[in-house]
Amino acid sequence: MTTKPASVVTIERHIIEQERLHPEATGAFSNILYEIALAAKIISREVNKAGLVDILGGTESVNVHGEQVKKLDLYADEVIFKALDHGGLLCCLASEEHEHVLDIPPQFPTGKYVLLYDPLDGSSNIDANVSVGTIFSIHRKISDHPRGSLEDCLQAGRRQVAAGYVVYGSSTMLVYTTGAGVHGFTLDPSIGEFLLSHPNIRIPRPGQRIYSVNEGNWSRWSDGQRRFIDYLKGVDSRNDKPYSSRYIGSLVADFHRTLLYGGIFMYPADTKSPNGKLRLLYEAAPLALIAEQAGGRGTDGERDILDIQPESLHQRTPLYLGSRELVDLAGEYLARDRMEVPAGVGA
Repeated sequence: MTTKPASVVTIERHIIEQERLHPEATGAFSNILYEIALAAKIISREVNKAGLVDILGGTESVNVHGEQVKKLDLYADEVIFKALDHGGLLCCLASEEHEHVLDIPPQFPTGKYVLLYDPLDGSSNIDANVSVGTIFSIHRKISDHPRGSLEDCLQAGRRQVAAGYVVYGSSTMLVYTTGAGVHGFTLDPSIGEFLLSHPNIRIPRPGQRIYSVNEGNWSRWSDGQRRFIDYLKGVDSRNDKPYSSRYIGSLVADFHRTLLYGGIFMYPADTKSPNGKLRLLYEAAPLALIAEQAGGRGTDGERDILDIQPESLHQRTPLYLGSRELVDLAGEYLARDRMEVPAGVGA
């Protein structure tokens, strides 16, 4: 008796099948996803051999945020730009590593989409061999400028046509959504292909009782944020089943675990960063779209991240991502700060 081999679905096949659901599609959008997948393979190769070549460590430059730029940051940024600058697919790009909008070189044609990306999130952990990642967000061009403009980049997350991330860890995995569910692909290095490994990802309900936050910032948090952590720990007696704390310090890695296992990831505002620390366009908005498409939610503690209208290219925001029930509960605790009333509402 012979068994029928399991169907192998590459990311290219999956994108094509999704494209067939839209007869009006021209293929341009699909080609952007192809090129991002190709860039991810190249970056993955370098990340995986980083300890063997002189590519680890810092450069002498800092990025627009005043952070030291790691060598792999520069490499990943350049790989993504060069993978997408010449195909006539994009009108412009914006990277976390650059202060201004990135123009398509004048010798190349432009298209009707814009790409925003964080080339290597978590790069401060590179030398410790901690998982890092790439985050991307795609919008349609809305300006009348023939080669794109800042207006095209400053769109609310709700208007994203696709978002995704790549995590470079024990395996390399690409997760993306086009607004019709979330799908994950694992890179098979033996054949150099991303294969569908996690179709239709849903954040588990109730999921594992895990929270993820840097508690080293406790002294700078609001009372509401502290009370919420006390609830999760079971300190305030309203919760007799304390949650476990898991914090990697690499946004992509922490969110990836939250997406697959459930729970909540938080990077709250504090007295040092009252407007938050994470970038709205490059980190918060794309991950919030993925969370929502997987049945979860992303907020700044009050508003849905996807409804925030960006005012600047490198705008920062507090961020709460994960299981909808926990994100909503965090909002209830934080609301007490705004109402300036004593805690007492049951969880």
